[in-house]
Amino acid sequence: MSCPGHDDARLQAWIDRRLDEAQAGEVDAQLRDDPVLARHAAHCRQQNALLVQALADAAGEPIPARLRAAVLSGRGATAEAMTQGPENAAQGSAAPGAALPAPGRWRSWPVAAMVLLALGAGFAGGWFGRGGLMPPSEAAAGAASLGREAAVAHAAFAPEVRHPVEVAAAEQAHLVAWLSKRLGSPLRVPDLSAEGYALVGGRLLPDPAGAVAAQFMFESASGERLTLFVRRDPGGQDTAFRLTADRGVSTFYWIDRGFGYALSGSLPRDPLLLLARAVHRQISP
Repeated sequence: MSCPGHDDARLQAWIDRRLDEAQAGEVDAQLRDDPVLARHAAHCRQQNALLVQALADAAGEPIPARLRAAVLSGRGATAEAMTQGPENAAQGSAAPGAALPAPGRWRSWPVAAMVLLALGAGFAGGWFGRGGLMPPSEAAAGAASLGREAAVAHAAFAPEVRHPVEVAAAEQAHLVAWLSKRLGSPLRVPDLSAEGYALVGGRLLPDPAGAVAAQFMFESASGERLTLFVRRDPGGQDTAFRLTADRGVSTFYWIDRGFGYALSGSLPRDPLLLLARAVHRQISP
């Protein structure tokens, strides 16, 4: 996964864990001096980890017949080139229209997936859509990415003890004014005290779907934390509540009047849905 907003190839190599120990140490030092960039890079690494986990179950699956037929029609790089590894794949690419090796020469589904990905967005929409990873419509894909981004941000910051937020609730007016300015529109912070949650504070986050996003954190008396992720989504269509759950983090997300919202927490579905409705009532009266 690329790290949007930065063209530094070495930083991207750090994110992908492709640097040797000495080079990684140099980047670590750079990140220690730049907390914003460090959060951005850590966010990208977590996205990579989520993608790896999401695709893990597909690793042992056979290639669907319709996709095998598409690949064997003669488009893209040869399977032989892909089995040599990414560093040598360019040397073994086939000329346009060249036939691919027989199915028996495919060594594994992960290798086959690399070839299939070369077919482009048409394959991606069809294959990944079967498991819910990439819904068939562009609008649905954007909404689903909202849920994933929010869940990653929640997993990154909810466990923090000393630095869970950038600006604490004691400076709520400043926090809201700052994040509203960065997102380019007035933001509302819901009051969840009636539901047993107090505002901890908030922070600014990078958002691959746009410029920046905001995260507001809430905490119950027992220490349970919720995060509300907010980003601009001017092209998105309004949606109903949708739920995603992964590794103990559940997220209800929705799009409303040009903004995407996602409420994440380690709660069962029904209590989290009640909280999401409370948020929606306050921010979209």
